[in-house]
Parts: sequence; structure tokens; C-alpha cells
Amino acid sequence: MAQQDAAPNGGGELRDIVSAVSRGAPEYRQCPHPMYAALREQAPVCLLTPPHRVDTYLITRHNDARDALSDPRFSKNMRGAIDTYHAVYGSFFDALDDNVLFSDPPRHTRLRRILRSAFTPRRVEEMRPRITEIAEDILGECRKAGTVDLMAAFAFPLPIAVLCELMGIAPEDRPEILEQFAVVTRSRFDPSRRAELKAAEERLQHRLERLIADTREHPSDSFLSDLLQGEERLEDPELVASLWVLFFAGHKTTAYQIGNSVLNLLLRPDQAAKLREDPRLIPRAVEEMLRFEGSVETSTFRYAAQDARIRDTLIPEGSLVQIALSSANRDPERFDSPDDLDVTREGLQGTHLAFGHGTHYCLGAPLARLELEIAFTCLLREFPDMELADAQETRGAWLKGPVAAFRGLEHLRVVLEPSRRDGDPGEPTLASVASGK
Repeated sequence: MAQQDAAPNGGGELRDIVSAVSRGAPEYRQCPHPMYAALREQAPVCLLTPPHRVDTYLITRHNDARDALSDPRFSKNMRGAIDTYHAVYGSFFDALDDNVLFSDPPRHTRLRRILRSAFTPRRVEEMRPRITEIAEDILGECRKAGTVDLMAAFAFPLPIAVLCELMGIAPEDRPEILEQFAVVTRSRFDPSRRAELKAAEERLQHRLERLIADTREHPSDSFLSDLLQGEERLEDPELVASLWVLFFAGHKTTAYQIGNSVLNLLLRPDQAAKLREDPRLIPRAVEEMLRFEGSVETSTFRYAAQDARIRDTLIPEGSLVQIALSSANRDPERFDSPDDLDVTREGLQGTHLAFGHGTHYCLGAPLARLELEIAFTCLLREFPDMELADAQETRGAWLKGPVAAFRGLEHLRVVLEPSRRDGDPGEPTLASVASGK
């Protein structure tokens, strides 16, 4: 077992742990699991002191987390706590964030019902051949380099290309739209980029409006075209916000999950060997890797619409409620040997919380599962001897900063074919996406 994932002993002063989690300390972002273990034992419902200074309660145990994700006392309607929302996210994103993710029933029910058609198991499964083709094409480009940053060269391009296909974005339009998405996501949690963010958000909003108009004029077999022609339809502002959230949530979560999973397999050659020897284990392994090191570390915006008590802790009305999915998925009360990665582990689907729970269960879960299955299948088949270029460097590559929304790697340098180490690291590129291949 890698040192960073060793079972924690719960040591350390509780106040120091709470402080580290509240401010997103480097040692917490690099490996949160020992601190989560201590909180589960000592303060399973814990009051944090985050930089935005809004009282925030962190929930770390699996049963509590599962209940909280579907508790109607905890609202996701950003309009019901707009000042709190602005304190966390800033004041420029209202139009794009006014979507299914930040709403409650009955509006959430209507939006989700309309959007769900894109992610039915049948429709997703029909995408398998095309996603496989995309993955193989991207890996074919990677092979030319030999040593690559797998995040930039594969983990991000794959879900981006899939989402472009799903939305019907023409190959020639992809670089412009993707660059605008990149600017917005890069600037979102950086206060020094507020002016850049406002301008980028407006440009992206207008560009998505144009995409909708073009699709309405030239229907296709895309998900967006289906939305525009369905019996029950979204208003254009709702369409813009829906496209934004599907793209934002659908590419980063999958990309970081690919990186997390590949790293953990490379750190545990015995587990990777099991998948190479029996690829039929890969769907089961996907569930285990989602549980073990999910890309969504904590739940999105929630607040107490009324006073709520969990265990012995009162969460006052108006407080933010943060659910530590990564902690819940390693709760020893729910999972045996939770700090061990076991790709043969059974019965995980429906028990881990990587995709949430309840009415806000991830809409894109079927597509994400398929992309992950194809990614690991192609990687293990094409590069069975792949290894880390520098294990020590990679252990320090986890995302940093005060916001623990995502758990992922900034970079992941790997040697795809150790017998030839003559390539340069791959550079971030949109070439494979823009080409439509």
C-alpha cells in the first residue's frame, strides 16, 4: 500500500485538523483521508471556518452523508440564499448557475425530467463504439510522444470530445467554445480574476445562445437537438445554463477520475495486473475506483433551510452544509478495509456516494461509467507496461487551493512504453478534439 493511503491513526489535535480542512491546507489537499478519519471519529458533524466566513458544517460519516444528500431541510436553491451563494461563488455567475444543480423541486424535477433523456442507459450504450474510437485515436497520438502528461494528453481530451459529440458542436467550432469554457473554469475561484471572469462568462453565454440558435435552424441527432424538438422544452436561458452545467460537471469530474484511477493502479501493480488478466473485471473496478478516490471530494452548494440536528449537532438555519463524499466512501462502518483498493470488490453500485444520492444523483453517471470503462480498457490494452515517470513528483501533483470541490491531479506524467523513453512530455492540446476524430 502506498504511504499516502496508509490507514490513519486519528492522531493530531482536532482544532488543527479543523483549521487545515477549513482553509484547504496543502497537507489536507494532498491527502485528506487521515484527517477525514479523525473527523469521523471525533467530530462527524463539524463546524468549519472557511475563508468565505459563512458558517459551514462538514458531514463525514457515510450514513449521515447519505441521509443529508436527500434531506429536504438542506436546500440547493441558490435563489433562496443568494447572498450566501455570492459569498461562495461570486456575483457574476447567476445566469449560468441557475440550473438543475442549484434548484429544488418542483423546478428541479421539471429540469431533470427533460434533461434525463440524454443519459438513459440505452442512449449511452449506443455511444460505446464512438467513444471507443475517440479514445483509441487520442491514444494513438499519445503513442508518438512516449512520455506524456496523461491529464493533458488523454484524461481531459476524452470527455471533452465526448461532450462535444453529445451536444452536436461542429469540429470547426470546438476550439472557440472550449477556450471560453477554459477561461471561465480557470477564473471561477480566483478573486484576482474577477474582471476576466465577468467578461468570459458573458462571452460564453452569448456563444451558447448562438449554438442553440444554429441547432434550432439545422436540427441533427444530437442531445441538444432533441431538447429543442421535445414535447416538453426548456426556455433558452434554461438551455444555456443546462449546457454549461453538463459541460462543466461532465468533463472535469471524468477527467480527474481517470487520472486518480490510473495513478492508484500504477501505485498498485497487483491490481492493474488483475484487470489486464481479466478485463471483465473493469466495470466492477470502475465502481471501486470511484469509491476509493472519487474526483468529487465534497458535495456542491447546500444550505439549511431550517434548523436541523444531525447526531448531537444543531445546524442552524442559513448555514452551509458540506458533505465529504471522499470521507463517506472510506467509512469503515460501511465498507470493509476501506483504505485498500480492491478491484474485485463486489456490490458497490448503489452503496458508494461518488455520484451522490437522492433527487440530485448525478444525471451523467451512466455516461461517466462508460467513459471510465472504455478509458481503462484502452489504456491497459494499448500500454500494458505503462509506468509513472516520477512517482515522487506525482504524489505532490494533487490540486491545491482552499476549495475542495474536486479531488484530482494537476498533471500525471507517465511512460507509456518503458522500452522507449525518448519522447518529450505531451503538451496540452485541443487538436484531437478540434479535428473531430
